[in-house]
Amino acid sequence: MNTISSGFYNFSLWISRLAYVNLLWIVFSLLGLGVLGLMPATAGMFAVIRKWVLGRDDIPIFSTFWGTFKKEFLKINLIGYILILIGYVLYMEVRILWVQESAVYILAGFGVLALIFIYSIVLLYIFPIFAHFKLNTFQYIKWPAIIGIVHPILTIVLGGGLLFLHYLTYVTIPALLFFFGGSVTAYVLTWGISKTFNKYEQTAS
Repeated sequence: MNTISSGFYNFSLWISRLAYVNLLWIVFSLLGLGVLGLMPATAGMFAVIRKWVLGRDDIPIFSTFWGTFKKEFLKINLIGYILILIGYVLYMEVRILWVQESAVYILAGFGVLALIFIYSIVLLYIFPIFAHFKLNTFQYIKWPAIIGIVHPILTIVLGGGLLFLHYLTYVTIPALLFFFGGSVTAYVLTWGISKTFNKYEQTAS
């Protein structure tokens, strides 16, 4: 009976933690009007999740989140705007190339699709890497691409698994996405991607 009570308590504790850090993520994203708040709020959430994945369950959640939000505000927003610019350029390239009839343009379009695939990998990996490694701005774009490509099975499992999980939640209990969508996604990504970090501690530091 004590085992059941202990298990239920731990489950409830983790549910409340995930809901709380997800709420912080939403609130601070909105406080920054999304444009300035989303990236540092996401960095703060991943900083908290990283501590949990490393076994530090007793950290002060708010101070860890807020400290990262303040400290990394400028750097992570700069990275975010660079990624937005890259994404916009890739989107425009696809629109331009795929309306052309020349075989050269069609081949170039496939090349752009390959770049979009790499871009998607960067988006998937960047926050766990940002939370773990101390790099310069452009290395935070380079290393997610490298690690994601070197570990294709992990990339496919994480990307496909999260898409399926989000779709299943959306069609069954969509309210769960509001309470846990960000934090559960961050936990899954951090837990999975952190398994590769030992291989890159020296190279990427």
